Amino acid sequence: MAANKGKVEAAPAAIDELDDDTVRDYLKSNGDFLQRNPDLLDHLHVSHASGSAVSLVEKQVSVLRERNVDMRHRLNSLTANARDNDRLYERTRILVLKLLEADSPTSLCSTFMDSMAVDFDVEHASIILFGDQDSQDACRVESAESAKTEIGALLKGNKAVCGALRKEELNYLFPDAGEVGSAALMPLGTGPKLGLIAVGSSDAGRYNSNMGTLFLAHIADVIVRLLPRLQGAPA
Repeated sequence: MAANKGKVEAAPAAIDELDDDTVRDYLKSNGDFLQRNPDLLDHLHVSHASGSAVSLVEKQVSVLRERNVDMRHRLNSLTANARDNDRLYERTRILVLKLLEADSPTSLCSTFMDSMAVDFDVEHASIILFGDQDSQDACRVESAESAKTEIGALLKGNKAVCGALRKEELNYLFPDAGEVGSAALMPLGTGPKLGLIAVGSSDAGRYNSNMGTLFLAHIADVIVRLLPRLQGAPA
């Protein structure tokens, strides 16, 4: 006992007070902490939108359920788009076969117009060939100069144009259609233009700059290859 006389015991080391940042840093550095201590999950609570508290496990289940619903909606949307594309492909395939059977420019124009109305359920459609106005019978034929004057800006890019066009442009494309809110146009040819094809709708949002034009371009490519032969010129 004498040996301990005058000896002062050391005070316990002060423990740093934990704060949110310290806990956050620790958990970030020890991502498996809750795996090593699973019993803590039921003691951790997260405020619910309704104001009540739920355990972390319940919150995780809720988040996963919401993600599952979102993914299901995305999958349904992708499936619907795939079905629409399948139907569009089939209609395009049938139209191409009909165009291949055309024996004159007039027949080709009629086939295109009929298919747009019946098979594609297009509200307004137009096919315009450039040339002498008396040379193609029932086809609508306009001079390239008049087309350049009326819709020259739409023909410059050698690619499809979609959207709410100017009233003057819509009147040129669909002179007997009345009110047309939006349209999609595809020139026939990338060099000297043979003409154009166009579809329109009274709905201003039906055709817009973000929509795909692959099928319209494909139909135009087929017509471009058929017209010279049907007009008696070398293909």
